[in-house]
Amino acid sequence: MTTLRGPMKALINDFSLSAVVAGFIATVISYAGPLVIIFQAAESAGLSHAVLSSWVWAISIGSAVLGIGLSLRYRVPIIIAWSAPGSALLVSLLPQISLNEAVGAYMVASLIIFLVGISGTFDRLIGKLPAAIAAGMLAGILFSFGTGLFVSLQAKPFLVLAMFASYLLVKRLSPRYAVLAVLLVGCSIAFATGDLRQEALVIGLATPVWISPEFSLAASLNIALPLVMLALTGQFVPGMAVLRGAGYQTPASPIITSSALGSLLLAPFACHGLNLAAITAAICTGREAHEDPARRYVAGVVGGLAYLLLGLFGATLVSLFTAFPKELIAALAGLALFGAIAAAMTSAMAQPDDREAALITFLVTASGMSFMGLSAAFWGLMFGIAAHLLLSVRRASLPAAAPLHTTNLAKEEATG
Repeated sequence: MTTLRGPMKALINDFSLSAVVAGFIATVISYAGPLVIIFQAAESAGLSHAVLSSWVWAISIGSAVLGIGLSLRYRVPIIIAWSAPGSALLVSLLPQISLNEAVGAYMVASLIIFLVGISGTFDRLIGKLPAAIAAGMLAGILFSFGTGLFVSLQAKPFLVLAMFASYLLVKRLSPRYAVLAVLLVGCSIAFATGDLRQEALVIGLATPVWISPEFSLAASLNIALPLVMLALTGQFVPGMAVLRGAGYQTPASPIITSSALGSLLLAPFACHGLNLAAITAAICTGREAHEDPARRYVAGVVGGLAYLLLGLFGATLVSLFTAFPKELIAALAGLALFGAIAAAMTSAMAQPDDREAALITFLVTASGMSFMGLSAAFWGLMFGIAAHLLLSVRRASLPAAAPLHTTNLAKEEATG
């Protein structure tokens, strides 16, 4: 009983409305886009509504328990979510393989990620990643969300402009509550103008369904290995970059191992993988969550509680995002991430020696390109590191050449 009182008392003392709003919005945005991809994957594979409901339940409950536990353990806003790139991968792969084999592949992928985490290999790799390149990758990932705000103007100009204006006004008066103001204004306008489709709202609980795993070499090669690569390069690397950029030095190993174990346990209920979030985590690690970094972990706990509630009411969750206009979600995401985008771009350009490498990382990542089945975040990282190494070698040779250049100039001035 004593052990529980300490964390609970600290949580109550550190509680703030801004952190609650940040955690809630992060969860809303997690569901807004990636969940649609899961619906597409389920539809392409011809999965039943019962299996889809179980899938939503598994990823939600897993994200909730892991997010709450890790945030309380490390006093850091740790947001766990399902693999969005992995969901996109399954859209084309699930129709070609049985659901039982897919579950077996999920378990193999989780086991491999667990071994990577427990070995400490990831920690050593992330520790050697130049800060400017990590920031450039993060800025590239968030870039489309910032531009999405203004793209949504085409369809809903009044809604988006009102949200934008309220953000600027409240940001000037009380910065911590700017995002809350945006959420309230957006929902009020959607309700008043009839854009909120109330008839689409239903109340219904999600029910877990057990799926017995089957293991095959083909499923392991076609599903497990790509899921591992996408999770490590497309999720954990940018996710750790977000935490490092916010000044948190939490080790990656326990986050990776915990996420892998959670994924392994929930795989028989259709969970395809849980990992550290990057985009939504940026909302909870910024100043908008709280001025004091030590109190931002409350956003991670609240985000986990929101996952828990929405995961239990799976059918209600689906109808909720059907009811809201997609422009509202896009504007909310873009405005909530303004601070994170600015911080990432500032960090990326802060070091003159790494400025070009960081710019290359940003451009490749922001392009959204995909090559050899690997995400733009992975290739942005690879191109950025290559540029960093090549330009560092070039700069290292410059001091040796400088005296010769100076001597030649001196001779020309003497003869002139």
